[in-house]
Amino acid sequence: MAKLSMKERYAALTRDLDWDFDYVDSKEVFPYTTFEGIKIHDWSKWEDPFRLTVDSYFKYQAEKDRRLYAVLDSFAQSQGHLSLHEARYLNAMKLFLQGVTPLEYAAHRHFAFLARFLDSGGPRFAALCQSIDELRHAQTEIHTLSNYNKYYSGFHSWPKMHDRVWYLSVPKSFFDDAISSGPFEFLTAISFSFEYLLTNLLFVPFMSGASFNGDLPTMTFGFSAQSDESRHMTLGLESIRFLLEQDPDNVPIVQGWIDKWFWRSYRVTALVAGMMDYMLPRKVMSWKEAFELYFEEQMMGSLFKDLAYYGIRPPAHVGDAIAEKEHLSHQVYWTLYSFSFAAAFTTTVPDPAELEWLSQTYPESFDKLYRPRWERAAEITEGGGRFFFQGLPQLCQVCQIPMLFTEPGDPTTICQRHSNFNGENFDFCSDGCKSIFDKEPEKYIQAWLPVHQIFQGNCGGPSVPEVLDWYGIQEGDNAEYLGSKDNLNWLSWHDDSAK
Repeated sequence: MAKLSMKERYAALTRDLDWDFDYVDSKEVFPYTTFEGIKIHDWSKWEDPFRLTVDSYFKYQAEKDRRLYAVLDSFAQSQGHLSLHEARYLNAMKLFLQGVTPLEYAAHRHFAFLARFLDSGGPRFAALCQSIDELRHAQTEIHTLSNYNKYYSGFHSWPKMHDRVWYLSVPKSFFDDAISSGPFEFLTAISFSFEYLLTNLLFVPFMSGASFNGDLPTMTFGFSAQSDESRHMTLGLESIRFLLEQDPDNVPIVQGWIDKWFWRSYRVTALVAGMMDYMLPRKVMSWKEAFELYFEEQMMGSLFKDLAYYGIRPPAHVGDAIAEKEHLSHQVYWTLYSFSFAAAFTTTVPDPAELEWLSQTYPESFDKLYRPRWERAAEITEGGGRFFFQGLPQLCQVCQIPMLFTEPGDPTTICQRHSNFNGENFDFCSDGCKSIFDKEPEKYIQAWLPVHQIFQGNCGGPSVPEVLDWYGIQEGDNAEYLGSKDNLNWLSWHDDSAK
């Protein structure tokens, strides 16, 4: 027999293994791909974005794992945690472990669901590969960061915290929202709006920050995962293209999903903005620079011009996101600083060099609006105090972020929107979140809002110590960095090593 070409071999090992049903109605086998209103006429038009067979996929991933775990073992054996630029940097990794790693596992579960319930072999195999990718990411992130748990606070109990702690309800609610959608909306939400449009704003800052701050394991994990993320982005683009080419009636449905999930994904990246500009002792780039490079230039500059061919326009409210780039990180980190007594990481006032960097990076806004806050906070700290906001903030009903964002075009006024549903008022941080609620109010009135749950007595008790115990937060995990366990241990370890 003649040797098969690569294309023929790929087809034989993937799509040709699929079969048609002759004694069961296919609608009973695949019951979830019709209720969203999407029309699919020919599943064979799906182009496989991964172009991998099972054997080549696992060989490829196994080689990446061998390289990663060699670095992890070497780092652990050589006490590599002492080579970090500063222990304060690890607050960014605590946020990553608590907020991002559980999302990887949630993505693994739901892509496994799609690998069973999408109608055709092509998309099922792509979903299967991504499901395995996401599980591997969760595992390697846990292994990468577990070494720090031996020496530093805040790395323990992260799955428990993800389900309970107030700021982690932001990424958790985002993924719960996506998983409870239909299969095509989930692909638009995660594979396109999050993975394709915004994943570089998540992964590149974290991993570049790790490199700049001496965190070799996290940097290596990032390189190991980035090739997977590239394939995931390709899946997102193929999903959108396939839906748009199947039927013109799909266009307005997909447009509505892009409008919704861009804004939901963008709000999740607000935590990354605070991390980039304030949590990294050694800065990589500012949030503003990253947003301009990875979203405005790469996505707005080319992607949506190409999608205009199908009748797709840029997401609604994208102008508000662009206008916020001057202010987002400052507003987010000020809130984290004010409430870090109830967080599983520590915060501190930026030092003079960092304030100068922020001033140069944000010349139009920082000195006028945000430097006075930090100078006043420094005065309070030097006077023997430490500013913490002891009340409970109002939360947005959709993104679940405290109401900290300002009006578009007016950074001195808090943005607050309202909707009334069944005689009850609901509050939102932006026009984007209000628009999402108004389209699906029955879904978002069910939101598990941490502040509401505390008031209702569902979070361990009425006092702060009881709530923190219910969160799983232990002594040393939270509040001010200067004088914390991590800070004192770091100084002690490096003082001993200098002798």
